Amino acid sequence: MNLFRGLLVGLVAIAGCSSGSQEEIARQSVGDLLVGEVMAVSYSGFREGQHPDRGAGAVNPDRAEILEDLQILVAHDFHLLRLYDSGANSLATLELIREHGLPVKVLLGMWLDAEFSNHEGCPWLNEPIPEQKLAANTLRNAAEIERGIDLATRFTDVVIAVNVGNEALVDWNDHMVPLEQVIAYVRRVKASIEQPVTVADNYVWWIRNGAPLAAEVDFLGVHTYPLWEHKSVDEALAYSLENIGQVRAALPGKPVAILEAGWATAGSGFEQQANEANQERHYRELSEWARANNTTVFFFEAFDEPWKGDPNNPQDMEKHWGLFNVDRSPKQVFQETPVATTP
Repeated sequence: MNLFRGLLVGLVAIAGCSSGSQEEIARQSVGDLLVGEVMAVSYSGFREGQHPDRGAGAVNPDRAEILEDLQILVAHDFHLLRLYDSGANSLATLELIREHGLPVKVLLGMWLDAEFSNHEGCPWLNEPIPEQKLAANTLRNAAEIERGIDLATRFTDVVIAVNVGNEALVDWNDHMVPLEQVIAYVRRVKASIEQPVTVADNYVWWIRNGAPLAAEVDFLGVHTYPLWEHKSVDEALAYSLENIGQVRAALPGKPVAILEAGWATAGSGFEQQANEANQERHYRELSEWARANNTTVFFFEAFDEPWKGDPNNPQDMEKHWGLFNVDRSPKQVFQETPVATTP
């Protein structure tokens, strides 16, 4: 996520789609929920001073930290998590869930890096990605797909679905992968595992370009962020439901899961709307709608992540989407709920 996402998506006019008001959105069946769960959460465990590999290696959370996170989330009634890749942290998370008998299931991710240089479409990609880098990314992506297949096969008791790529298709991002290649990855995964398979992307992409991919996946993984599009909290629920209604109108017959939706609690340029009271309201309103309409929602995200965004701006909104602070204390949405203790 970033400010450019909101500016670009907000400028898109979706022609020929229904208005998608709350009343017009078709109610899904109970069977369309992922393992019967309504409110789920996106999880990445990086704490202060930790980060994924940005070219010089990763600084990962240890197993005790991941276990603490899992216990906190279970104590707050989260039993379905979204993981974004099939690397070491995801392996540790799956192992800990199994070893400790935690009542948690996982939507497992397979991260895809750029296989196409989107320097003409991505506002923060200032120069072309070298061909050598793209070729290395293609090999890395193929290895990631195989790791994901391996984890999904080994952890059938925990992994309930698989997601291939995260916002790798939208035309404003820096890790773009051609649609035909994403479809090839999806087919490879579907041929190798038992679990349902999806792809996560912005609602605009699904509406405009999603038909070929919708034919391949088991359900549609949609992202919707009214705050990035400068909507007030008063407008947020109706706008999110309009997004989902447009996806369903464009691609009928496929179940929809909202794989990212959230509300930041701080953010430069968004000071009037990005706060804990508004996050609490958006979470409550979205969860009430999701429960009434049998739609699984992965709220983004579990914990604040200081490594994201501008390293010189502690108020960069990328850092402040967590339902919990980076020190694991709950924000307003959960301050009345007891926090897990280590047994």
